[in-house]
Amino acid sequence: MAVVFISPKQRQKVFFMGIIITFLLFLIAISLIVFLSKPKEVSPTLVFNKPKVSINMSIFDSDQFISLVLFDKIESQYSYTALTKDNKPNTGFISATSPDQAKVILEGLGLVVTEIKEAEIGRENPFVPYYQSVTKKTKKK
Repeated sequence: MAVVFISPKQRQKVFFMGIIITFLLFLIAISLIVFLSKPKEVSPTLVFNKPKVSINMSIFDSDQFISLVLFDKIESQYSYTALTKDNKPNTGFISATSPDQAKVILEGLGLVVTEIKEAEIGRENPFVPYYQSVTKKTKKK
């Protein structure tokens, strides 16, 4: 039987210390390479390659472009008060592109316009629900 002067625990401890020291040396070498390296120099000359763009303006002469139809103007809603032929007051809402056009439409219906103004759309508080259930409280005796 051979005589061993180093115990198995001591051998294992030396083995792990060797691995740890090797790993630390490897990390130190990598960090020195990364942190001490300098960035590559960029040439100071600017290079601009002008793109070759040609715009074909002949589309404006085509039949497809000429036959395009303009959008209709957006109609607003106006509230009005008017008098009928019998001098009875009449109120309501009408849609038109301008107050003048709304007045012309109402006069075409045989009304005499006394007041016309643009109706305010939307609600003051948009987070209030439209329908709220009303519960009646009953008194207990």
